Amino acid sequence: MLVLDSRPIELDAHLNRLASSLETLFPNRTPPDLSQLDVPSESGRYGSLSDGTSGASEGDALHSIRVTVAPDAGSELQARTSLRAVEPKPALGTRPISLHSLAMPGGLGPHKWVDRTLLDEAQATLPEGALPLLSEEGGSVLEASRANVFAVRNGAIATPPADGRILPGITRMRVIELSTAMGIEVSERELSRGDLLAADEVFLTGSVRGVEPVDALDGMLLTTRGDVSTRIAERLRLAWTGAHAALR
Repeated sequence: MLVLDSRPIELDAHLNRLASSLETLFPNRTPPDLSQLDVPSESGRYGSLSDGTSGASEGDALHSIRVTVAPDAGSELQARTSLRAVEPKPALGTRPISLHSLAMPGGLGPHKWVDRTLLDEAQATLPEGALPLLSEEGGSVLEASRANVFAVRNGAIATPPADGRILPGITRMRVIELSTAMGIEVSERELSRGDLLAADEVFLTGSVRGVEPVDALDGMLLTTRGDVSTRIAERLRLAWTGAHAALR
């Protein structure tokens, strides 16, 4: 998740999703107490990042934090955190992404896995600024390797449903809420590769980079008609920085 001046954005939502995954995947194991993580919180519930871990201070570059839970040697679930710098700035003028189709029947499912071997192997074959686009064998679009996918057509937006085949992204959820509040029609439905090629705009959403425009699919340039994604990106930026500003 994104960290602004040592304050994670949407922390509670991310931890709630993690707790739900742990309950599903490890029903017979006691989950770690996520409230004791060495992570600062929007609600002020958690402690500060230790000096040796963070390296961040007010005014420093943007950061992201990852919370990982895995069994230890004794099969008990243990949680740990890691922090890294983020470039470029999220939700603001990021360079367009090129998508390349990767058939993955059934998708990766609704949980965020530590093991990304398949995705890393696919990413290694792509040029800088490109991402794998996971899809069913028949061409139904699922998600990008690190982001959810949206298409804009005639002023309305559509995104594949959170039906167990994709990660229900926190920023995906927030963008749906913000778009609805802006009066933009939103639908969660099957999208095909053809839908993306015919769209007025295609964009990605992720918890670290916010809204990212897409300019190509499988080597074919996409034509951008309209500013829906730009307006959504700005509203998301205001939501993120507004929540952050309220803490200062």
